[in-house]
Amino acid sequence: MKSVCVTCVGKLKERYFADAVAEYAKRLNKYCKLTVNEVDDVAHADEVRRESDFIQKTFRAGEYRILADVGGELVSSEELSEILEKAFGSGKSSVRFIIGGSCGVDDRIRKSADRRVSFGRVTYPHQLMRVILLEQIYRAFTISAGTPYHK
Repeated sequence: MKSVCVTCVGKLKERYFADAVAEYAKRLNKYCKLTVNEVDDVAHADEVRRESDFIQKTFRAGEYRILADVGGELVSSEELSEILEKAFGSGKSSVRFIIGGSCGVDDRIRKSADRRVSFGRVTYPHQLMRVILLEQIYRAFTISAGTPYHK
């Protein structure tokens, strides 16, 4: 089974975010093994390096890394589906998505990413971004499977 890991900064504090994440995690069980790694967030921009250290500790060899980055390549749902198909088809053991905190990530994380993608030029709170990302991963799998969800 395909493996998808989401590394994200901070814990979900609002029940409605947690419920949405749980719903998409349940839906994704049909398509992949999903793991979510939460790392500690920092309060100040001068601590981004420490936060990025936490992110980097979740990395595993042989994975394809996709950083959610407002400055990354704008992708459609169909394009994200193609990116996932190519990543899994390239022999990578898993795909890891990375969501940085409110202060962003440092250059080590950007350079370690195989792909930087943007879900729009607006900034989302990282708790909401986790929900958006899981929905888009689910949508990408349904596109690949040819199921009608994505329309």
